[in-house]
Amino acid sequence: MEIIGGSCRFGLWFVHVRWNGTTVHQVRFATTGIPGEVPNLIRQYCAGQVVSPERLDSIATHEDTVYSRIYRAVQQVPYGSTSTYGEIAAIVRTSPRVVGQAMARNPTPLVIPCHRILAVHGIGGFSPEVEIKVALLAMEKKGLRKGER
Repeated sequence: MEIIGGSCRFGLWFVHVRWNGTTVHQVRFATTGIPGEVPNLIRQYCAGQVVSPERLDSIATHEDTVYSRIYRAVQQVPYGSTSTYGEIAAIVRTSPRVVGQAMARNPTPLVIPCHRILAVHGIGGFSPEVEIKVALLAMEKKGLRKGER
């Protein structure tokens, strides 16, 4: 299948997505948009709706490597919840440092919700800006509070 791409807005950022209609190959944040299609779950999520883009298929989970096992564990962290690098490391039986490296190399953020993984004493990193991680977590917490009303 042909890889298609497009973007949608998330606050001041654009979320660029490359996918083939069934599998997401790349998600990245940029300051400018590109025309084209974006999976509906990602579009809805970026608009603040309580949906779970981690239900989409990611190219990053297709193999049986330490990173793909980490990515599958991260996909299990529910919307509005967080985990730590150490907690994910314990599940996968690796070190927190390896989990951090996997998060830094995550080709499909949002589908692999690496923003939900925190350092034990702080928020941890996020590319290209940690402020995006803060905004994603705040949006999810807000969405859950609206759902409780």
